[in-house]
Amino acid sequence: MYKIVQKRQLNSAVTLMEVEAPLIAKKAQAGQFIIFRVDEKGERVPLTIADYDREKGTVTIIFQIVGRSTMLLNQLEVGDSILDFVGPLGKPSEVEGFKKVAVIGGGVGCAIAYPTAKALFKNGTHVDMIAGFRSKDIVILEDEMRAACTNLYITTDDGTYGEKGFVTNKLQSLIDAGNKYDCVIAIGPVIMMKFVAQVTRPYGIKTIVSLNPIMIDGTGMCGGCRVKVDGKIKFACVDGPDFDGHLVDFDELMKRNTSYKEEEAEERAHVCRLTGGVRNA
Repeated sequence: MYKIVQKRQLNSAVTLMEVEAPLIAKKAQAGQFIIFRVDEKGERVPLTIADYDREKGTVTIIFQIVGRSTMLLNQLEVGDSILDFVGPLGKPSEVEGFKKVAVIGGGVGCAIAYPTAKALFKNGTHVDMIAGFRSKDIVILEDEMRAACTNLYITTDDGTYGEKGFVTNKLQSLIDAGNKYDCVIAIGPVIMMKFVAQVTRPYGIKTIVSLNPIMIDGTGMCGGCRVKVDGKIKFACVDGPDFDGHLVDFDELMKRNTSYKEEEAEERAHVCRLTGGVRNA
């Protein structure tokens, strides 16, 4: 069992939890993830490691409350425990040997981009971080991101905070201003990562994206997290989650990610035939 030692609501739909997991904290690196299971009947859900503290033996996760499992996880409080918490899984992000990098996060993807920016910045890399949100009320981790980069640029779709526009608009303006990036790292909605890669392709800028396909076991055995990269099948859990954004088949990935959309919606509002109650309502 893994005890929750801190819980904080970052906005109405996003929660931060710090969990006692000393063995994971001992080896965790930026870009890796864990798989949790709330209880013995729960599904296995992957979440990127948002932070870790080797001395305290804790791992921080940040999740959006969108499905049954994240709803159940969000019902737990400080002092409660999670049944399964497995990791660190996946390959760490590449954070060595760069002089200047743009790290881009979209929405809750900023929670994944933050530890990568932090690791790069700690290594002495100049980091321009672009964090995009729909509006001011869902901005998360602003102080943490600002402390983990050289420059932080916040964009909102509706212009209620920071600069109005998309992260791709800001990236293009920074490139147009003469910034020479060794690498651009984009983490967020698949469509966002696709368009970031389109912006950087004409300039030949190395572009890394962190992929989030459907995942089950996290060890490469089930094949559920397969993605097509450079025309070849890769497994995000063991070959990634980071891949060359210029080689990823984003259209196929988006199609696969919606495979169980109807079932997920039904699960969130399941009505018990015996009691008439709505599960997790």
